[in-house]
Amino acid sequence: MRPIVRDGLGVGVAVGALGLSFGALAVASGLSVLQACALSLLMFTGASQFAFVGLIGGGVAAAVATALLLGARNSLYGLRLAPYLRPRGLAAHFVIDESAAMAVRDTPDDTRLGFWSAGLAVFAFWNVATLIGALAGNAISDPNAFGLDAAAPAAFLALLAPRLTTREPQAIAGLAAVAALASAPFVPAGTPVLVAAVVAVAAALAPQREPVPA
Repeated sequence: MRPIVRDGLGVGVAVGALGLSFGALAVASGLSVLQACALSLLMFTGASQFAFVGLIGGGVAAAVATALLLGARNSLYGLRLAPYLRPRGLAAHFVIDESAAMAVRDTPDDTRLGFWSAGLAVFAFWNVATLIGALAGNAISDPNAFGLDAAAPAAFLALLAPRLTTREPQAIAGLAAVAALASAPFVPAGTPVLVAAVVAVAAALAPQREPVPA
């Protein structure tokens, strides 16, 4: 087995295991097993899926808007990978963080192999794990008693933490968190996440002040 394929399978197993948490959290949020599996088959972008089921209690509009915001980054990956992948319509469904990362290779052939190895592996393991997690969560009388309601926040923190290595992203994250907390008592459930996203984007796009010469 080629090292790229082996690495892709390893990524698929590791990331796919998170589907267990998603499936259980989805049914705990009120979705059926079929609906949970449909999200993994058709949406297939973990962060957006966790956002959707985590916010669905506050209304469909907030859940969909947050999921779309989180999934928008995949379009940027797609622009970078488009020259290497065929057929594009099929490949678009497998453009996720892991497949995009595995596609960073020295040759076009290795780029394609890395993308498809990771994309297909994550897709297969994620969907199988979602089904198992949803069936298990459906069999538990009170899934939240096991802390499954914390799965979505924990997933977001895991995605965010590696990016907070310098002062600027730390400041932006802190500002967005304060904005979300401040708006929480005044807006519907799920909306503070959108408030935080708007504040974070505005802060990141704000013109940087030039350093004063010594």
